[in-house]
Amino acid sequence: MNVMEQTALSGNNFDDTTSVLIVGGGLTGLSTALFLSWHGVRPLLVERHPDLLIHPRARGFTQRTVELFRQIGLEPAIRAASFAGGEDFRWIAVRAETLAGQHVPAEEVEEGEEMRNLSPAPFAPIDQDKLEVILRQGAEELGADIRFSTELVSFEQTDIGVTAVLRDRPTDAMRTVRADYLVAADGWDSPIRERLGIELDGPGPFFNVVTALIDADLSPALDGRRVSIAYLQQPRPGTILMSHDEAGQRWVFGTGFSPEYGESLADFPEERVIQLVREAAGLPDVEVSLRPQIPDTDLKLLGFTIGAQLAQQYRMGRTFLVGDAAHIVPPTGGLGANTGIQDAHNLAWKLAAVVRGEAGPALLDTYHDERRPVGLLTMEQALARWGSRVGEGADEASAALLDYASIAFGYWYRSTAVLGVPEDARGAYLPSELSGQPGTRAPHVWLVRDGERLSTIDLFGRHYVLLTGSDGVAWVDAARSVSDIGVDAYRIGAHGDLANADGSWADAYGVSDRGAALIRPDGFVAWRSADAADDPVQQLTSVLAKLLVRERCLFTA
Repeated sequence: MNVMEQTALSGNNFDDTTSVLIVGGGLTGLSTALFLSWHGVRPLLVERHPDLLIHPRARGFTQRTVELFRQIGLEPAIRAASFAGGEDFRWIAVRAETLAGQHVPAEEVEEGEEMRNLSPAPFAPIDQDKLEVILRQGAEELGADIRFSTELVSFEQTDIGVTAVLRDRPTDAMRTVRADYLVAADGWDSPIRERLGIELDGPGPFFNVVTALIDADLSPALDGRRVSIAYLQQPRPGTILMSHDEAGQRWVFGTGFSPEYGESLADFPEERVIQLVREAAGLPDVEVSLRPQIPDTDLKLLGFTIGAQLAQQYRMGRTFLVGDAAHIVPPTGGLGANTGIQDAHNLAWKLAAVVRGEAGPALLDTYHDERRPVGLLTMEQALARWGSRVGEGADEASAALLDYASIAFGYWYRSTAVLGVPEDARGAYLPSELSGQPGTRAPHVWLVRDGERLSTIDLFGRHYVLLTGSDGVAWVDAARSVSDIGVDAYRIGAHGDLANADGSWADAYGVSDRGAALIRPDGFVAWRSADAADDPVQQLTSVLAKLLVRERCLFTA
């Protein structure tokens, strides 16, 4: 029973009803709205700020993240709004006393040729604020209801739904909303998480940053050197200057402040920030001006918390935590924003399947089961990188550094939404160790359809996808027999739907030409059969029933 039916039966009057209420209009909230809308579920998103922030924050997104937006058709818009070409861009990080001082290279992510070959989608060097504009527009075009200057006042959840009270900030008008589910994308200090009493693991916040967008000609400090980000000791350790253009004229400035000692943003008037920028640059007389963080406002400073914490539960009842509400990690390696977007992608297809009645509600438990281990892995790896680069707040016993490709592509999911995960599977593998095992991202292989090249990645996103070889006609027929679920089936090889010139796809997916691999809408391998089955229809029907927790199906496989 959906929320509209519940409302009609109960006789209660609500100002609005929605399948999914999203609280928070930042990167992960907008991503959740976009992915849900693309799956045909029209969410309501509320954000207390009057508009999107124009602060860049994250400045690049991994190939895996770009793949998710590629499926929806947004990759061209992302490329057009990027500040450098994906193939040629090189991130340059340095450590120094001041920007004008001696630069020492700081270890940063290097996207080598091997990593480029893992995906059809190159790394996207785009500022977070520009990406958020694209996500907002895409979500609204697909039907999402996005309301700024609207804040969550209170909420209550029961076994059958969530009732929320919203306030329109300009008018103070209150509205009551009834939703099937609530998604908390409300930041690292999430009031929703606190209201639910969900506890946190990890060292917690260890560094607070005041940050500003500045216009200043710092090219004399660079003296011809290129810098993407500089980790500086002045005016205090942990200060950063991040380039916002190629000419050295626009920058993001950030430095620490200490709320535990009574410091607040009010202690950083514009004149003080200008002086701090001069100290960081090593240019005592340079002209500096600050830009607003939200259009048509006087907000010129933002406070961010740097730290590492992980919610013990990503789901409680009908409420789900995504992004910073579920986890914060140090910014080193650019892992936090990417992980939040991938949280949203994992949750959205499952919520959509349940809302549409294609899956049982127990499928939603797998969001926590799959994404929390990834959050833990990400937190450990970001901490290790923070310790090697900045040092403040990191534990000396931090995890050993993993290859970046393992973090981006090599993690495994273990849950009831995957069948056949090896018992000895580690948390993350090198991509070279992966071959389509259940629970891993389905590999990228180039194919040809009607004379045009496409990737296996381009086949995923909307439905389950069954891939089989040239001798897998029976698997294709079986997939067509389960039409109530929606499975797209493709035969690869001679006389098939798709050609694979070098014959690499079967090895990449660990099956023979008579075998099959079942891929989830999020592009992860749900199950595979290395060879033919005696009864493909019965096999596939039973597998899907288990994966989707369809209670009325007989689990006979």
